[in-house]
Amino acid sequence: QITADVDIDAAGKFVMPGLINLHAHIQDERGGVPMPLDYCLKLWLASGVTTIRDVGSRFEQTLDLRRKSGEGQIAAPRIFAYPMFGRASTPDEARARVREYKKAGADGIKTLGIYRDIMEAMEDEAHKLGLPIAHHTGVEETNTWDDIRFGTRSIEHWYGIPDAALPDGVQKFPADYNYNNETDRFRYAGRLWREADHDRLMKVFDAMIAAKVAWDPTLSIYEASRDLSRAQNQPWFREYLHPTLAKFFEPNPANHGSYFIGWSSTDEAFWKENYRIWMAALREFERRGGLIGTGEDAGYIYSIYGFGLVRELELQQEAGFHPLKVLQHATSNGARILGQENRLGRVRAGWAADLLVIDGNPLEDLKVLYVTGSEGVRNGKVVRTGVEWTIKDGIPYHVPELAADIRAMVRKAKVQ
Repeated sequence: QITADVDIDAAGKFVMPGLINLHAHIQDERGGVPMPLDYCLKLWLASGVTTIRDVGSRFEQTLDLRRKSGEGQIAAPRIFAYPMFGRASTPDEARARVREYKKAGADGIKTLGIYRDIMEAMEDEAHKLGLPIAHHTGVEETNTWDDIRFGTRSIEHWYGIPDAALPDGVQKFPADYNYNNETDRFRYAGRLWREADHDRLMKVFDAMIAAKVAWDPTLSIYEASRDLSRAQNQPWFREYLHPTLAKFFEPNPANHGSYFIGWSSTDEAFWKENYRIWMAALREFERRGGLIGTGEDAGYIYSIYGFGLVRELELQQEAGFHPLKVLQHATSNGARILGQENRLGRVRAGWAADLLVIDGNPLEDLKVLYVTGSEGVRNGKVVRTGVEWTIKDGIPYHVPELAADIRAMVRKAKVQ
């Protein structure tokens, strides 16, 4: 006879694997102002996220949280720790740093801008030690061709992909362009996809697929660039937006991603076109055999933890993917990108017990995955639908209780 602490009646409900967030940032402050760790951890669980890949937060803190989550000491998703690879002056220094990360217990490495010789040495050492690489390419000397040559596991966002397909190899920046001015950086990023040559891009895709380089597009984090008013007035902000995060979002050159200074209808029009081309590129990448995952990069640009991941699913549906494919991206594909396809991302005997019990069908309405749920009609009456239970590694979390805790945190912070 097996006894349990919780008996969940899932009759008439929908059950699916927990969601995998490949681009998460564990944050306990924004702009130097404290914010509870529980805020982002519980928001992820309440959004059905059972696994996160933390890419570049405070490494020692992430390792401690990974341990506590694994032991069931805290309410948190399963955590994979990818420290941010800093600047290295020589290839030998890069190799030494990779060895330090491995010794400390890293699951992989996240890198930003990097010189080609440093990237080659870093990736070579990482592969020897079994550490996969997630690469956020900037405007720099490396692009997706380098990720293909050196064996990057996943490209984050999309930088580097259209760059590798530019006819002249250089984007048409104005003469006074300044990458460190984030209004410049994001304004002209919104004009990049239209400059990529289609035939060259297809060669890039085929090479990525042959080299097993996956794509974690994070569509949701840039959506404010195409519709700022929508981003600033999302309905869940009233109850779920922590005031520390709200302040960080306000236009401020000192805060990364707070770049909406002089943002115009012209900028939004370019970004809307950017999305149309980007989404078509994603469809073609998968059609040719590419591996796509889901991540949110929340904590920046009007994106809240958990809400950003569910919005990512909606945007992938907008891109033309069937909802079942979208959920595959967010579960089994994410497990493959993590190298965990033999234990995560599926409902199967012997796999980790990461499950969602949902009152509502996500194939009909992905909005049921939001903390706020959605609305449906049953027997002529309007009813609320949504995730009732998030089960991480066999530990059940009642989503309405998590949501109440989060709302209480926000209310308390607003009156302090």
